[in-house]
Amino acid sequence: MTGGRVMRKKRVLVVCGTGIATSTVVAEKVANALRSHGIDAELIQCKVTEVPNYLSDTDLIVATTVVGDTRGVPVVPAVSLLTGVGEQEVIDKIVQALSAAQR
Repeated sequence: MTGGRVMRKKRVLVVCGTGIATSTVVAEKVANALRSHGIDAELIQCKVTEVPNYLSDTDLIVATTVVGDTRGVPVVPAVSLLTGVGEQEVIDKIVQALSAAQR
């Protein structure tokens, strides 16, 4: 509980073109980063075509591909989590977005 409010588990979609290989690599890195920052989150891997099915309860989308209409859910591009170039900057954006997310 923080400031009289119960902290809710965050929901993060990890999105790639097929929902298999690249999203698995990205999901592992995101999970480790969130754990190290003390952020409790449910990670859901999916393909980009499935995103509309999950938007209603989602706090953040982490994507290795272009995502269409997200109905206002923020998107953090995450190709850097595959290449390693700029990886920490992406992790910082994810942590910042989830720290700011309130519902």
